[in-house]
Amino acid sequence: MSDALPTSGRAWHLVARPHGWPEASDFALREAPVSAPGEGRVLVRNLYFSVDPYMRGRMNDVKSYVPPFKLDHPMDGGAVGEVVASEAEGFAVGDHVLHGKGWREYAEVPAEHAVKVDASIAPLSAYLGVLGMTGLTAYAGLFEVASFTEGDAVFVSGAAGAVGSQVGQMARIKGASRVIGSAGSDEKVKLLTEEYGFDAAFNYKDGPVKEQLAQAAPDGIDVYFDNVGGEHLEAAISSFNVHGRATICGMIAQYNATEPSPAPRNLALVIGKRLRLQGMLVGDHSALQPQFIQDVAGWLSSGALKYRETTVEGIENGFDAFLGLLRGENTGKMIVSLDGSR
Repeated sequence: MSDALPTSGRAWHLVARPHGWPEASDFALREAPVSAPGEGRVLVRNLYFSVDPYMRGRMNDVKSYVPPFKLDHPMDGGAVGEVVASEAEGFAVGDHVLHGKGWREYAEVPAEHAVKVDASIAPLSAYLGVLGMTGLTAYAGLFEVASFTEGDAVFVSGAAGAVGSQVGQMARIKGASRVIGSAGSDEKVKLLTEEYGFDAAFNYKDGPVKEQLAQAAPDGIDVYFDNVGGEHLEAAISSFNVHGRATICGMIAQYNATEPSPAPRNLALVIGKRLRLQGMLVGDHSALQPQFIQDVAGWLSSGALKYRETTVEGIENGFDAFLGLLRGENTGKMIVSLDGSR
């Protein structure tokens, strides 16, 4: 078997820490030797890898909930691939696995960090999105962190993205009184109402978010799922009913900022409205995984839950895919496909 293994593979390295928006010169696609797996490990040929907003924070050399990417080392992130060599019990050549060493063509992974996935339940790329980390983020953030209950009015920012589109649909499936989404293009707004079943949606570039939200949610909101921060969070605080809950999942509006954001400027309303604003990290909610897979697989097969992916072909386009994600060029999960590459 070993003589059929590749001798080298390409991987994306961070070579400089971006200031503001990442630039191509901050990254390098480099060739590295590939070796047979050690004991208890598998060698995986990656078929898809994920690019996600949180990765922007890992490019800064600051203390955070996840260590920063090291300079001149391969970056990592979610990936799905095929086992091409195994020295681990329970893993055979040809198995498909989900693991954390993306941004590269070949990954040597400890067996305990690889999870077998079933291509007959859903396309393999879905395990990076709707059935993966982004789907669990939506599920845990809505039901556990925001304590969603039937009849709540729900507002989602970044609602056409991988997480936001799932949040809105899950709220609708579970009996929200109203689901409102914001997105950055008229095409995405149409997608939210026509395909995902949102009751109302607006393009945040068309005018002040506060005014557009007030119009879309005349009776106020009970839950806000925040992927954006800034002006959107300020607008949600204004629209909240008493005892409103916000899940603070991401603040993409500020990820490339070089100056602090002025908003929200109305935090005093948190007191009178008795609001709860809670940050979330998906890693805290792994106990929900079995229930999440069961529910979402059922919703997918019944057609109640729909999802989109934006696929960029070829490892050489990995940086472009990441930059496109930060610019909002994706609809649904942004994925880099290596399927069909050498």
